[in-house]
Parts: sequence; C-alpha cells; structure tokens
Amino acid sequence: MMKSLLTLLKFWVVAVGLLSVLPVCAQRAKIAAATPAAVLTAQTTAFLQQYVNKEGKVNYAAIQHDPDQLDALLYTIADFDAAHASMADQYAFYLNAYNVLVIGDIVRNYPLKSVQDMPGFFNKTRHQVGGEQLTLDQIETDKLRKIYDDPRLHFALVCGTQSCPRLNRTAYVGTELFVQLNNQAKFALADPAYVKVNPDAKLVQLPEIFKWYEADFSTSGKTGVLYVNQFRKEKGASVPTWFAVEYYPYNWGLNDQASN
Repeated sequence: MMKSLLTLLKFWVVAVGLLSVLPVCAQRAKIAAATPAAVLTAQTTAFLQQYVNKEGKVNYAAIQHDPDQLDALLYTIADFDAAHASMADQYAFYLNAYNVLVIGDIVRNYPLKSVQDMPGFFNKTRHQVGGEQLTLDQIETDKLRKIYDDPRLHFALVCGTQSCPRLNRTAYVGTELFVQLNNQAKFALADPAYVKVNPDAKLVQLPEIFKWYEADFSTSGKTGVLYVNQFRKEKGASVPTWFAVEYYPYNWGLNDQASN
C-alpha cells in the first residue's frame, strides 16, 4: 500500500512539474519563432560581407557552391513578422528582402548572363516574404513605393544588373535608414559611371530609372538634374542645369564578379 502511494505521489510531482514547464516552453518557442529586426540585420550583413565585393558585384558561383548561408537567410526573411514591425523596420526589411531574393533567384538559375534569361523574374515568380507570397514587383511597388513615397529607394534596390546602383554590403536598418539612404543616393549619383557628365558636349547622361520612375522623383519636387544635384554638394560636383539630358541604355548584364 505504501509503495503504491509513493508511486502515485511521484506521478503527481512529475505531472505538476510538466504543467509548470509547458508555459515556459511555449513562451520560448514563441520567442524563437519570431525573428527580431536585429537578428535579420546581422544575418543579412554577414551574408553581404561574405559574397559582395566593394564594387557591389556578387559572387554567385560561390553562393551556389555553398548555399547554406543564403538558405538560412531566405528562411529568416520568409518567417519575419513584418506585420508587427515598426514602419521604419518594415521599410528596411523589404529593401533587404528584395536584394536577397534577387540573389537567391539568380543563384537557383545560375549560370546565366542576365535576369532577363529568367521569364517572370520580376512579375511572376513568388517568394515567401514576411508571411506573404510576393513577387519582386509587388515588394517594390506595394510594400515600398506606394507606402514610403521616397525616390531614394531606387538607389537601394538592386535587381542584379550592371546598370543597377552598387549593392550595399551592409543591411539597411530602420533606425539608421534616413542616413543610409542618403549615403546610398550620394554614392550612386556621384559615380561617373552612373551619372555621365560630358562638359565638352554640355551633356549629362542619366540612368533610365529617371525616365521610368519620373513620377516618383517628382514627388520630391525635383526631377532629373535638379534631383541629382541635391546629392552632389561638393564644390564643382553639381551638374549645370543647362546641359542637355539623355538617358543611356540600360545594361541588363548580370552584376556578377565572374564577368569582371
């Protein structure tokens, strides 16, 4: 009889212990399932530092050879709780997600010469992003352009081409985003390969994004050369506003380290 009572007592002790542990485990699981912006930022920066050089070119072959870091990052992007993030963190998240998803799609189809070799790359292929299924176009338009009304994002989004601005090797961060976007715009618009100024011909050649997204730039009150000059403040760097303006053809070639 005493042995039975001791056995029953041990059973209740274990049961009560399990009941007390379950809420803690559930809470830990909930915390683990959530992906804080800081974790995603660190993960993205580590990936970019590993596979993107100072010229913004990507080592697609190396990523394809060892895709573990990319796969982990894509999982984090898919699982990120964007709905409950701050507006600034959402902005940074979708910028980072776009750039990483571009790399992921290229790696899956590598080797190739251009993103145009992948039908539906921008508007058909859907990705798991923050709990939603989105195309690259939907990220750019619905999650960024329509919400933030900020033309600087066009210098932060990199769609894997030679004519895109240099890919930043550091993840965008909500609390630092204003400065980061300003710096990215300054770097792109001061690059003589991106804004081509010919003083002898009194001509400036701009990337076609200034034509394609003129409505976006006009929301800032300035377009074309006037917009460019906002970010070329150094002495002698401003483009004369009386110069003729042309748009040079977009180079859809891949921003691949192997092509250099």
